[in-house]
Amino acid sequence: MSDNQNLLAEQRRALILDEVRRRGGARVNELTRRLNVSDMTVRRDLDALARQGALEKVHGGAVPLAEASTHEPGFEAKSSLELSAKADIARAAAAMAQPGSAIALSGGTTTYALAQQLVDVPELTVVTNSVRVADVFHTAQRVPGGSQAPTPGAATVVLTGGVRTPSDSLVGPVADAAIRSLHFDVLFLGVHGISVEAGLSTPNLAEAETNRRFVGSARRVVVVADHTKWGTVGLSSFGSLEDVDTLVTDAGLSAADRGEIEEHLPSLVVAGGSGD
Repeated sequence: MSDNQNLLAEQRRALILDEVRRRGGARVNELTRRLNVSDMTVRRDLDALARQGALEKVHGGAVPLAEASTHEPGFEAKSSLELSAKADIARAAAAMAQPGSAIALSGGTTTYALAQQLVDVPELTVVTNSVRVADVFHTAQRVPGGSQAPTPGAATVVLTGGVRTPSDSLVGPVADAAIRSLHFDVLFLGVHGISVEAGLSTPNLAEAETNRRFVGSARRVVVVADHTKWGTVGLSSFGSLEDVDTLVTDAGLSAADRGEIEEHLPSLVVAGGSGD
């Protein structure tokens, strides 16, 4: 993979994480050959990923973290995972946001990628409990020279307030009360896990309740989740598959998983590949 020599560190580390996750571990010498970089570069990448809590370093390489259902990675750790998948999902999901509609975006790194695709959709009203998502729209609306005049067609953004989680979502009674009084055309929902048995789940109990409020206030629920989320179960369920209108995922989804999803959901969109 000679082209990988010039990859940005973020992209290279995402590839390392994918390799560790898929194979259950990877050795330094294997990674140097795969990425066509030096032994020192790989070790620095592993050190950085270990500091983020994304993997565990062992002698000669790295292994995945043994995650409990209560484990909640921080935003930075999650943001380096499945980058290309999230970009594909974001582009596909953005096409579902109609100009002038009221939409909600939950917290998460996939909804963060989606927000970057939505800044050019005119006249949106966006409700979010994600500080990161709100910042995407705020940054896009800055006018050179410091003018405070609103950009024509720019989104109106409502940030719910609440207590901040490790994934930079705002949750708790303040967020719940704000969401309960609102109604959205579409909710774009990021999840920690989605499965037939547990439905939609998260390791954070307060976030589960806030997400439950989001689902209850939406006319249509679109879950945006890369293929690794299928079959994952967090501590607390906040919705069933019956609550989901569409799942937007990526082409890394296996044929078996796709068949199972199509049995239980009315609509599946596979971004970056063939989909319904």
